[in-house]
Amino acid sequence: MVSINQAIQSVKDDLHNLLDQQSIFKLCKTVGHPWRMGVLNPAVLIHLFVMQILNRNTACSHLRHLSGLSFTASAYCQARMRLPLRVIVLLVRQACQRLDHLCGHSSSLWHGHRVWRIDGSSFSMPDTLPLRKYFGQPSNQLEGCGFPVASFLARMHAGTGMLCDLIVGPLVANDISKVSLLHQRLQPNDVVVGDRGFASYAHLALVLQSKIHAVFRLHQRVKVSFQPNRPCTFDLPHNQRKGIPNSRWLRRIGKQDQLVTYFKPKSKPKWMIQTQYDAMPNQIVIRELCYQITRRGFRTRTVMLVSTLIDGDQYPKEELVQLYGDRWQMEVDLRSLKITLGMDVLHCKTVDGVLKELWMFVLVYNLVRLVMWQASQQQGVDVERISFVDALRWLHRATPNHALEDLQINPLRRDRVEPRVVKRRRKRYPLLGRPRHILRQAILKSEVTP
Repeated sequence: MVSINQAIQSVKDDLHNLLDQQSIFKLCKTVGHPWRMGVLNPAVLIHLFVMQILNRNTACSHLRHLSGLSFTASAYCQARMRLPLRVIVLLVRQACQRLDHLCGHSSSLWHGHRVWRIDGSSFSMPDTLPLRKYFGQPSNQLEGCGFPVASFLARMHAGTGMLCDLIVGPLVANDISKVSLLHQRLQPNDVVVGDRGFASYAHLALVLQSKIHAVFRLHQRVKVSFQPNRPCTFDLPHNQRKGIPNSRWLRRIGKQDQLVTYFKPKSKPKWMIQTQYDAMPNQIVIRELCYQITRRGFRTRTVMLVSTLIDGDQYPKEELVQLYGDRWQMEVDLRSLKITLGMDVLHCKTVDGVLKELWMFVLVYNLVRLVMWQASQQQGVDVERISFVDALRWLHRATPNHALEDLQINPLRRDRVEPRVVKRRRKRYPLLGRPRHILRQAILKSEVTP
């Protein structure tokens, strides 16, 4: 069988054992998983799983033709069911730790901080009863007329694009309800960058308690004023509070850049337990800043940010603006994961199978990012300039004969503007409004003649 380990070995010598047989066996021993040294042992199984994803989730029955091994699709599925999920998760963790060690002292650090981007997304799966009960489906879909959908919260390394953490939950779960779990896996002084969904008082207080930092876009409902010495709602009677910010002005840092005090709301958010909310401080000091977007083609013209990086000399406004502006790259990376790799729709029919398939997609994605990072080092360009599709094809070939210097470098397209429209027309079939077995019976009844 052509081993994907050959390609990894040509990327970096100290990373070639990531999917090595002995490394996988060691992880199986760590989690207490017994196995037999047959055709579908854990090492071969992981390689087949990677090969299946690289081939756009090809059928299980086709894998034996790609690998040159003799096994049935049923045996492969049963072997996947026996493989513990924790083995795959540990493989992902090892890949992230090793790459983080390699680039920890490089230009990927921002003012000496590691930067992480967080965002939420979702994926679909087959319509089976276990998946429907566990993950749920959109509320506007009738039972039997849609597919279960899961939400997930991802944490990506800003310097390399590696997906280092994933928290999966039902569709109805809010992104911010799971974000506190990410804090436990961060180091002090790490910086987290996210959109406006993460800029609540409770989350900012948790960020400060975890001794990390944050740069978030301010929620559109929060009132902001950059007028010095302005009043806050607590200084005025109820009939004069309309349009007045709830925060108290402290100090001006620069133009539309200030320090304010946020006060703890009376009621806790739904996703937080009462004891955790009671332990939070009654007030926190936060930096607010605003900037204008004048570039043509952008829908948003004014952006408000909040940050715990309150030192204006050490962290200038322009650099915070650039740091948040680069957050959009995570949207591109999630598109590569879901659309290019195909994680948008998973195929397993059990909860455990879906989670294993999901983490295998993360593992393959990180292998591609590893190829991109090494190619960027050899070609002297930013890692985001390396074509994800070209790196995926390079990894798919799984041969060390092709030089990483040949990977395609995308041109800088910061002023690129594309309308959000679809050119290819879909087939004009109506959407499924009733379960198929009911529609099938209606068709059969209509064709019966007296």
